[in-house]
Amino acid sequence: MAKLSEKTLVIIPTFNELENLPLIIDRLLTAEPERVNVLVVDDSSPDGTGDKAEELAANDDRIHVMHREGKGGLAGAYVAGFKWGLERDYEILCEMDADGSHAPEQLHLLLDRIDNGAEMVLGSRYVRGGKTVNWPVSRQLLSRGGNIYSSLALGAGLSDITGGYRAYRRDVLEEIDLDTLGVAGYVFQVDLAFRAVELGFDVREVPITFTERELGESKMSGNIVTEAMLQVTKWGVAHRYDQVKNLVTEFSRIGTGTVKNMFTK
Repeated sequence: MAKLSEKTLVIIPTFNELENLPLIIDRLLTAEPERVNVLVVDDSSPDGTGDKAEELAANDDRIHVMHREGKGGLAGAYVAGFKWGLERDYEILCEMDADGSHAPEQLHLLLDRIDNGAEMVLGSRYVRGGKTVNWPVSRQLLSRGGNIYSSLALGAGLSDITGGYRAYRRDVLEEIDLDTLGVAGYVFQVDLAFRAVELGFDVREVPITFTERELGESKMSGNIVTEAMLQVTKWGVAHRYDQVKNLVTEFSRIGTGTVKNMFTK
């Protein structure tokens, strides 16, 4: 019986990743030579990343390229990539950074877990066995704090809800309205994982090693994190409100039924 992972698409968004892109694709296709195709989604990188992607694709039919006008952001790149993959026959769609922070050699951990029944798998820095490399203490505290806060606020029960190394079965992405996802990279990841949990999909975490990029500059900024936490707070309040409202409705229904039973006995 064929495994779902035999039809896997790895989506790699890029903006000014000319040095990193050939390295990460080579590592990925060396680690997964049979069951993985790659889609590079480039946001008109001025450093020539898009041209390099086309050059790589011309020499390997496992590599595909999408060019987007302007710098449209991480969420937009992934949504475009998801839609591209869903229009084709891929069964698993994955997120992976271009900068080498997500080790392609660990992709099998995510794919194998889906082959074993999971519907969405998060590569986690914060479950047993997961770790970060070359991060300053301040960055670790910010990341861990953001994850703890987000998971508690939403009641998602995930250790690394902000992480960007992920694998999805296609039915998860088909069920979610991709056009209404959060627009910022950090909150986009939270939004997508939370929706999968809320819809009742089997979401699991596997330990990964996250390594800080060696080439190029990080796209993460303090403003993105601040905006994300504000949005998570809004979602958390709305989520708790809905929970309380549902409990009140249920108690009211039970109470009304009890009173009726008393008068009908």
